[in-house]
Amino acid sequence: MRILILGGTGEASALVAGLAGTVHAVTLSLAGRTAAPRVEPVRTRVGGFGGAEGLAAWLRAEATDLLVDATHPFAARIGVNAAVAAQSVGIKILAVRRPPWTRRPGDLWTEVASVADCVAALGPVPRRVFVTVGRLELPVFAAAPQHDYVVRTIEPVGDALPVPRLTTIAARGPFAQADEARFMREAAIEVLVTKNSGGEATYGKVAAARALTVPVVIVRQPEKPEVARVADAAQALAWIEAFSTR
Repeated sequence: MRILILGGTGEASALVAGLAGTVHAVTLSLAGRTAAPRVEPVRTRVGGFGGAEGLAAWLRAEATDLLVDATHPFAARIGVNAAVAAQSVGIKILAVRRPPWTRRPGDLWTEVASVADCVAALGPVPRRVFVTVGRLELPVFAAAPQHDYVVRTIEPVGDALPVPRLTTIAARGPFAQADEARFMREAAIEVLVTKNSGGEATYGKVAAARALTVPVVIVRQPEKPEVARVADAAQALAWIEAFSTR
C-alpha cells in the first residue's frame, strides 16, 4: 500500500520504524514546527498541505491507499482536515489517538477547555507558574503579567511571552517523575499549567505535582472526528497489517 502518515509524535516515529523496510511505500508528513526534527527512515515531507482540499489533492496525486493521522492530541485542525480529505478521496483513514490522563486520588486539577482559559484559572494573585503548553500558545499569558513564569519548550521562546518575570528552559522529553519533582521543588513551583496530552513521555510532571500537592491547571483534549482509531503504534501496525490483507 501507499501510506501517508501525518506525524510529529512518538507514536508516529514508532509506526514509521515498524513500517520501514516493509512492502508498503510510506511517506511521513511533518508540520514543520520543530526546527530540527528527528531523521526518519522513510520518505519525509515538511510543511502544510493547504487545508483539507490541498491534502486531498496530494492524496490523489500520490495514489495514496491509506491515511494515518498520528498527530498530537491537540492538533485539532489537521484531524478535521485529514478526515475530510480521506472522505473526499474515498480512502480509509486511521487515527492513532493516545488516551488522555485521568484524574487520580490526590490530583488537584482545574480542568479547562483551552489554553486561553488557563489565564483566568490562575487567578489574580501572583504565583510562580510552571508552563508546559508549547511555544505557540504562550502569548495568551501576557494578559496576566503578575505571575512569575517558568516556561519549558522544545523550541526557543524568544519574544513569545513578554512579561516582567520569565525563566525559560529548552528541553525535550521524556521527563521522569523524580526529576520533575526535584525541579519543581528547587524552582519553588506553586502551580503547573499543562495540556492533557496523555501518554507516558510527559506524565512525570503530573505525577510529581500530585506528590508535591501542587495544583494543576490542565487543558482537556479537543474533540476530533469519529474515524477508525487505535491507541498506540503497536495497535496501528496490527490494524494496517489486517487492512492490507483484506
